[in-house]
Parts: sequence; C-alpha cells; structure tokens
Amino acid sequence: MGSTFRYLPDTAQDQQAMLDALNIDSIADLFDDLPTSIRLDGELPIEKAIPEPLLMKKMQQLASKNTNANQHSYFLGAGTYDHFIPSVVNHVISRSEFYTAYTPYQPEISQGELQAIFEFQTMVCELTGMDVANSSMYDGFTSVAEAAALAVSSTKRSKVLISQAVHPESRAILTTNASGLAYAVEEINLLDEITNLNELQQKIDQDTAAIIAQYPNFFGSVEDLAQIKQIAESHGALLIVSANPLALALLQSPGHLGADIVVGDMQPLGIPMSFGGPHCGYFAVNKKLMRKIPGRIVGEALDANGKRGFTLALQAREQHIRREKASSNICSNQALNALASAVCMSALGKQGIRKMAQLNVEKADYMAKQLSKKGFNVINRAPFFNEFVIKLPVSTNTANRKLIEAGFVGGFDLSMDYDMADHMLIAVTEQRTKAEIDQFITVLEAL
Repeated sequence: MGSTFRYLPDTAQDQQAMLDALNIDSIADLFDDLPTSIRLDGELPIEKAIPEPLLMKKMQQLASKNTNANQHSYFLGAGTYDHFIPSVVNHVISRSEFYTAYTPYQPEISQGELQAIFEFQTMVCELTGMDVANSSMYDGFTSVAEAAALAVSSTKRSKVLISQAVHPESRAILTTNASGLAYAVEEINLLDEITNLNELQQKIDQDTAAIIAQYPNFFGSVEDLAQIKQIAESHGALLIVSANPLALALLQSPGHLGADIVVGDMQPLGIPMSFGGPHCGYFAVNKKLMRKIPGRIVGEALDANGKRGFTLALQAREQHIRREKASSNICSNQALNALASAVCMSALGKQGIRKMAQLNVEKADYMAKQLSKKGFNVINRAPFFNEFVIKLPVSTNTANRKLIEAGFVGGFDLSMDYDMADHMLIAVTEQRTKAEIDQFITVLEAL
C-alpha cells in the first residue's frame, strides 16, 4: 500500500498505532470539541483515491489537452511572452543550493544566494536607470499596487491617477488594494491607443500622489514619459512607470526620463510562460525613496579581512520591527525566478539583450506592415515594441478558433477589457520566424 499510494503512505496499522499513542478509538474523536452543527455530515464529494500509476496516466491525458508553444506558433502576449531562454538558466536554478534556498537571513552561510540577488538588483538598476532595486516582488501586476501604496504613504496624499493603457490586471489589483488603504484611483482615458495627456492635465491636482503609466503600454505603444513627468512634477506628484525590462534594452530608461518608481515583470527575461505563472516582479526607486522600498535589499560590504561580502540591508520595515508603518505586506519574494532572470541577462550579455529587443521591434514592424498591405487596419499610431492592435473583419474569438486549427495561438481579445470589439492584440517576439508570420497572415486573410 505504501508504494501504491506514495502520496498517502500510512497503512491501517500506521493509523491504529497513532490512535493508540493518542489514547483514542477513532479519528472522529479528535473533533469531539467541535459542535456537530458545524461538522461536515457525510463524505466529501471527491473521487476515491486511485493507484499512483493510474493517476499519472490520467494527469498526462489531461495535460495533453493543453495547447502549448512547443506545438503551436505563439502570437499571444498581453503580459506573458514566448521568449528565448538560454539552457544554462534551468541548469543553474536547478542546483539544490538555489532551488531549496529560503530567505538568506544568515549571511555567513548564504553568500551564493546573496550575491545572485545582488547581481539581479544591479542589472535591474542598469536597465531602469534607477538608484536602488529590491530583490524581487511577486509579479509585475502586484508591483504596480505596491508602488502606489508607497507613493500615497510618501506624499501623504490620497489620490492616484492611472492610464487605461496600463495592463487591466494591474488596474484591477490596484483598485482592490486602494479600497483597503483608503485612497482613490482615477483612470485616464485613451487617445487612440496611448494616454490622453490633455485629460491627465485636467485631472491632476494637489491631492494626486502619483501618475501611473506603462512603458511600452498594454497595446505595445511607447508613451511619452517626459511629458507625463512634466505634468506630474507641476503638481508635486510622483511618476510610477510599469516597464517591460526587455524593451528597456532599447528605449531610454524611465529613470533618465524622471521616473520616481519603476516596476515591472521579469518574465520576458528567463522565466517560462508556464501557463501564466509564477512570474517575478521588480521594484526600483530613486535614493529619496530608498528607505520606503518594500521587500528586501541585498547590500555589498567588506568583511574584517577586506574581502567582498553580501548581506541583507535596510531591514527595519514590514514584518521585522515597523509593521504599523509599513507601506507593504510582502513577506516573501520570487528569489528563484529573480535568479533565473539574472542568469538569463548574464548569459545574453548587454549586446545580446539589445539584439533580442531589436528583433522584437523588427519582427513586429514587419508583421504590422504586411497586415496593412493586406488591408487590415493597424490601430497603433505611436511607435510600438513587440505588440500592436489590428481590427478584424470578424470577432477575435472566431479568428482565434481558425488560427488554432491552423497551428497558431492567436492574439488577445481586447473586447474582454475594452470597448474594442473585433480588435486583436498581437505579440511578435524574437521566437517567431518569417514563415510563421506570413502563414499567420494567410490564415487571417482567409477570414
């Protein structure tokens, strides 16, 4: 029985031995103190246990129904992307000293993990143009809400403005968090596919803690951060930018354009799609906000012998000793995925990341131009990175059904989050070939 049910290895004899040790007659005796009115009457409505070999076969059959990027050409993005991951990434993060590591509170036995986190922080700062980065957040979406909480706490103001061109999931999480922290969230409408800066200018006031923009935005277009910064600065508000780290290899960094807080998701750099998660958020700030940054920071120092070493720094916040003053409730992070991103960035190198980003721009541009030639309306008016929007002659759902039959995972249906019926958000990464792009367009033409 132990080998058949490896996940529940206790036999009837094992159970009886435990009951005897507790001096009770049955498992039900453990619940004597609970009123019968709140106990479950009868069996749970779940299937009976089956032997492990049959369970594995059943799970494999269910898994085979999934569509994945190994079998289909992938043109879906909207926050999770099919990017190249160097094979060395999985080899490093699978090492037991990293794979099983917990928070490195004891630096004397955690130098490897601490150095890996330190390198991650350093590379995030280089990409974003910011002064300080933490050792990661849960994902890019929750990082936006964490940034808003920091801005409200720092400015002592009670309103945040966010563009509708920011990812819908980021906006949803922000709204949820704002209700608990009692600050208001106002959305700024779109002008075509970018933020309406005239409306932003009208809505900002002396009670605005921050403006939140995405770079590139949810539709792939590049926002004018310099202008948004001017609007924020005119009323003393902070500028929060949610940025794709891969795009920052080409675009001018948010830090150089005046951002106060830069957050985002490291998934494009070394983290597999995995049907939507887990991801790894990053969080970077300027020096003025360094002591308010959520999560953990690893610092570099010299030991008594002058040797380079690493340790957790600026820990006097959150769950340690200042919980009542905390602007965040993060208690853990995504250190293993942060390591994956750090290894990926190291393996690619500065030139490799730049080349990878350039391929995204060129391939997306090629596809958009080809679609335009075929009569499709490309919505984007601003320059875009690796995503753009097209208007279809049929619903996106209908188009995606035809595409999946032809071996393609189609784009994101924008009607789910915007008043944009029959509009598809298409992602084109460096993974896509010219043949795949041309065949995808052929399938759309047949509609």
